[in-house]
Amino acid sequence: MIGMLLSANIIAQLILIALTIWGYWVVFAKCEKPKWYSFIPVFREYQLGKCADRETDARVYVWFTAVDYGFNVYSILNPGWNESGSFLVLLVALIVLTCFFGTFIYAIRIYSGLCDLFGVKKRKLWWMIVFDNSILLLIFGLRKKYQPKFIYVDERDNEGAALSGIRADALEEGLTVNIEERTASDFFKKRYLLRDIHLNIQPGHMVLLLGGSGAGKTTFLNAVNGYEKAKAEILLDGNNVYEDYAKMKYKVGFVPQMDLMRTNDTVGRTLMDAAKLRLPSDTKGSDRRERVLEVLRFFGLEPVKDKLCDKLSGGQRKRLSIAMEYISNPDLFILDEPDSGLDGVMARELMEGLRKIADQGKIVIVITHSPDRVIDLFDDVIVLAKDSKLTGRLTYFGPVEEAKKFFERDKMEQVVLRINRKEEGGEGLADSFIEKYAEVCHG
Repeated sequence: MIGMLLSANIIAQLILIALTIWGYWVVFAKCEKPKWYSFIPVFREYQLGKCADRETDARVYVWFTAVDYGFNVYSILNPGWNESGSFLVLLVALIVLTCFFGTFIYAIRIYSGLCDLFGVKKRKLWWMIVFDNSILLLIFGLRKKYQPKFIYVDERDNEGAALSGIRADALEEGLTVNIEERTASDFFKKRYLLRDIHLNIQPGHMVLLLGGSGAGKTTFLNAVNGYEKAKAEILLDGNNVYEDYAKMKYKVGFVPQMDLMRTNDTVGRTLMDAAKLRLPSDTKGSDRRERVLEVLRFFGLEPVKDKLCDKLSGGQRKRLSIAMEYISNPDLFILDEPDSGLDGVMARELMEGLRKIADQGKIVIVITHSPDRVIDLFDDVIVLAKDSKLTGRLTYFGPVEEAKKFFERDKMEQVVLRINRKEEGGEGLADSFIEKYAEVCHG
């Protein structure tokens, strides 16, 4: 008798699993999703949320679902788990109860979205509550009168602009960037952050890094300086930044948008600490002090060397941040919005200081959101944009004046509008200019 009951229970479970897979199968077919998704627990719940345009809810839902699946599998493999101790049983019961309510609430939200998708009144949700969600899915999927009002399209699935087929030749002096891709994992899927960026920058050049919000400017800088490695080859004066990072990181100065200094230290003490960190460990004390004085003079900070950092003006703090990186005399200087929060006069003064650094044979790359007020100080411009796949791509690299001709605009801020997406107030021409630039490079 017991054996017959167990067999009946197994058969019932198999029928329920088959109905669930069938329900997902027919809904995915209508929503133009790959039907094989229906065989993969957790993953299929996430895809169902995307079909219902409830991706944010689906991201939470799958965590509750995953715990629920995991507990069921564990219970089957360890039938005597609840005999191991009262505290463990209580803890597991609490987790299971939390996941049950979480799953229920977010399932309601997702299936509510499905009702909107198929034009069904919300009372149909009672099918899911009273019976099982597979019944509701089968109703949506099998009845011809229920057709999706829209098809969810993830823009990252678009083709995007064609790859350029370009590769920058390695320079013996200067910066060579060959980024094939920079990716990140985004909920069951690889997401491209950057792709197909190839360029050379000569020593002594000051370069503007331009692009709209989300175009990948900071990601690009982090890939170049080795902070966030990409699938790439980054060469500085012929040396591979990634392969010899311990050595090359001192050849690259990176100044982030936020000031990184102790406000209760003096300017001189701050620079001396930076010198201890960034200069070779065998540097003599006298040479270290001489270098600090040299940098203080170069950035006009000598008169305030005994002043506390929190008493400095905004412009002085920015100059000190740059000086902290300049102390090791790097060949490449990268700055993320160094003029943020400064008025026009102070910003101009700061950028003129960066121009002096470039004139010493250094490479200086700068992000600024007010490029036109200082554009005359730059030699070249790198323009990044999101293509239709939402991937950061190289739209242009070269002299500033040539960039104006290339984009048919007189101002850099107008260039950004040309490549920004239409929903961001732009003209949405990123793909066109990415491919146009590739054609120019191929000659």
